[in-house]
Amino acid sequence: MKILIINNLVSGLKTGAIHDFNRYFARNGDELCIRSTDGEAKIENMLHDAASFDLVVAAGGDATISTVAYELRNSDIPVLAFPAGTANLLATNLNTPDEPSALARIARALKTEYYDIGEMAYLQEGKSCRKGFAVIGGAGYDASIMRRAERLKSRFGPMAYFAAALSEPNPKVADFTIVLDDQKINVTGIAVLVINFAQIYPDLSITHGNDAQDGLFEVVILKKQHTVELLPALFAIFLDSMVNFSERTDALEIHHAKYVLVKSNPDLELQIDGEIPAVSTPFEARILPGAARFVVA
Repeated sequence: MKILIINNLVSGLKTGAIHDFNRYFARNGDELCIRSTDGEAKIENMLHDAASFDLVVAAGGDATISTVAYELRNSDIPVLAFPAGTANLLATNLNTPDEPSALARIARALKTEYYDIGEMAYLQEGKSCRKGFAVIGGAGYDASIMRRAERLKSRFGPMAYFAAALSEPNPKVADFTIVLDDQKINVTGIAVLVINFAQIYPDLSITHGNDAQDGLFEVVILKKQHTVELLPALFAIFLDSMVNFSERTDALEIHHAKYVLVKSNPDLELQIDGEIPAVSTPFEARILPGAARFVVA
């Protein structure tokens, strides 16, 4: 079997689990090609001959894996989401194991499913840019959480995101103009989340009944203006199996769409699968139905 491994050297806690994976996976006659980056080498350039491999292993956080999946969109090339980041939301949603020997087994079995991914378009220094995301893209409070969590990851791991969320009691409030396919809405809130996969922790999902194979985003507007006002929504999410979704809370407004345009006043910073690209609203997002082929257990 011939596999290409894209290894982000600076993702997550830097455990080096990818090298254990190689040891468990390799058999007589296998060819394992590892291409590593610390952020300087562009992942897109590492995939120029991906079609000549049986499998591409994307080892890193959600942004690394999403970049690989987006670059290989609609190519039918299977991608293994190797969870080497801090939160690893995509691997959580795919129910991918995190132990190297188990990952080696599912890589060898090569069972796959096709999933939607998102494409976000925005302006950066006057230039039009596009970037893929597999889990969540958005603007506002969520981007602030990701930025604050960066300095806490080495200390708290995945809990850094919860600590960052609670450390900002008064997020910036904005007036949003949002286009959802052929519908336009105006709403005041602290964030707009464009969701493909909704699970943010095992058995903990932002929305109910999420389906990353239905060709639609779930667009979630966080309407409360203070962190403490979001706590009832968080408790409702924890109690999802016991609470009817429609009765959960008025803190979240949820829509479904294939195309999303978000403008805000004032401008708010963006996050794309946990990465902060130093840009702000407006942005557009489009769903790419069944564009990614992921390895599943």
